[in-house]
Amino acid sequence: MHPVSVHSLATATHGQIVGGANGEAAFTRVEIDSRGIRSGDIFWALRGEHHDGHSFLVEARRRDAGLAVVRRDRLSQAQEAWKTGSGHGPVPPLIVVEDTLTALADFARWYRSQQEGLVVGVTGSFGKTTTREMIHAVVSAAHSGVRSLKNFNNHIGLPLSLLDLDQSHEFAVLEMGASAVGEIAMLAEIARPEVGVITGIGLAHVDGFGSTEKIVLGKGELLEALPATGFAILPGDDPVTRGMADRSSCPVLFVGESEGNHVRATHVRVANQRLTFEVDHIEYEVPVTGRHFLQAALTALAIAREIGLSPTQIAAGFANFQAAPGRCQVHQIGSWTVIDDTYNANPASMHAACETLRDWRGANKRLLITGDMLELGPHAEQAHFGLGLAAAEAHVDGLLVFGEQSEHVIRGALAGGLRPSRLAQCDHFEILLTVLDCVLEPGDVLLVKGSRGMRMERVVEWLRQKSDRKSEITAVVSWPSAVGSFV
Repeated sequence: MHPVSVHSLATATHGQIVGGANGEAAFTRVEIDSRGIRSGDIFWALRGEHHDGHSFLVEARRRDAGLAVVRRDRLSQAQEAWKTGSGHGPVPPLIVVEDTLTALADFARWYRSQQEGLVVGVTGSFGKTTTREMIHAVVSAAHSGVRSLKNFNNHIGLPLSLLDLDQSHEFAVLEMGASAVGEIAMLAEIARPEVGVITGIGLAHVDGFGSTEKIVLGKGELLEALPATGFAILPGDDPVTRGMADRSSCPVLFVGESEGNHVRATHVRVANQRLTFEVDHIEYEVPVTGRHFLQAALTALAIAREIGLSPTQIAAGFANFQAAPGRCQVHQIGSWTVIDDTYNANPASMHAACETLRDWRGANKRLLITGDMLELGPHAEQAHFGLGLAAAEAHVDGLLVFGEQSEHVIRGALAGGLRPSRLAQCDHFEILLTVLDCVLEPGDVLLVKGSRGMRMERVVEWLRQKSDRKSEITAVVSWPSAVGSFV
């Protein structure tokens, strides 16, 4: 964040300065977690579902926060805490606002008005973080920029990510998440993106939106927010996203593999940890696992070409791309290859995972380990049945499923022709680990995936611990007859 004075901050947030002597003191960083405070930071006291930042003002001040933004109805307690945290030293000012969350949005909106860099907004039902990271990697080959922090894509995270911009940056890539109609419009009104990206439409957060039609309506709010001087990138192979183009007042570029796309990939090839493709007879290579990364790569390429990057610069950007944690990251753990795709899951990304495992070469066994897909509402049973079908079509050597929806996955796998001996339905996580322990062999490739709430990263951690103990099981152990033996 470029330096912002106390007076400017108070004006932007419609707040009142209380205490302190120097209204021209400047600040360059906002923090909402008192544990992360650095000397001179602004501590923004937000009230959350489980914690209230006002309860941590003493700690924030003791860590040398130089300013705090607090609610008016907590002012007296805030003043006392701020004074206590200052000890015998000077007491810095407070900025008092009606609501600190609203004030954060107001401040980010004002701060955005002070910046001239290109802002790219990314939304969709899946692939947002991967697309965000891909765009940032490619455009960074020629320009300095920032992207959303971690998974900061909501009404708190997006303003904080926007505040990372400073005058040295030429662009920002901001992820925009939503679980209801109206939320993307609110985020776009703060960020004012010139470029809008929709990664795809699918069954994600359908509990919040209520229907696929409302998902389309909500995600399309990004297109409506773009200025006429901007442009949008949409998946061109999907009629649903193609149909959203009319909601944009600016030019729309379609990307995909079919004819009629502005950026079209041909000669697509997938190796274990490499994706290659051609666009306009120029070959590009991306160090990723899975064909599903192609959409993100084409989106990044389209933006890069539109703002003037050369093919050489684009290729260099692809070479520097690294998948975000839990998004198809490949780890060599002992004698096993583990594809960690545990961050989240929805039907589209689960099907992509099955394709990734199908395309893997050189494995002893290819094992798919899945947890439930959450927030699917009335579509849950059908979606999990479809996952089982996809696993069967991928000819996985073993399917281990965990969660309340696991029976539907098993039904789908059996309907798709997968042998019962290759299936394991696990009602409890400990059973999942026990079964996995029985079937693991050197050279196996495991893809682990599930919704965030299933915490499937625990499987990856267990594998690490097992490898550290050097307790690999190298012989096939007989399973209970209800499970099978994967042979």
